[in-house]
Amino acid sequence: MKKIIRIIAVIIIVVVVIFLLLHSTPKMAIRTHVLFMGYPIESFTSDIYEYKYHNKVDKNNFIKFYPNAKAYTLTKPPFEKETESELSNYIVRKSGFLYFADIYGET
Repeated sequence: MKKIIRIIAVIIIVVVVIFLLLHSTPKMAIRTHVLFMGYPIESFTSDIYEYKYHNKVDKNNFIKFYPNAKAYTLTKPPFEKETESELSNYIVRKSGFLYFADIYGET
């Protein structure tokens, strides 16, 4: 019985550590989000840059709806067939010491 509890504890610790690593930086949060959206190649091959235009222009919206958020863009974004658009812009919110990404939309 102790062996089963130890194995379950190790599995839980590994899952928590992986989650913390995948959300430890803004770029890792975006890569994780793109990977779980179903675009693994784009998540590893695309470069990620801070989108200074959106950060400057939409500063009031970020403060209002997404405190501690910044916009980022992908150089090789995934192409979504359903909407026939590129998923290039992402917003990354900071919550404590973790980062969470979400799609921001077209420009």
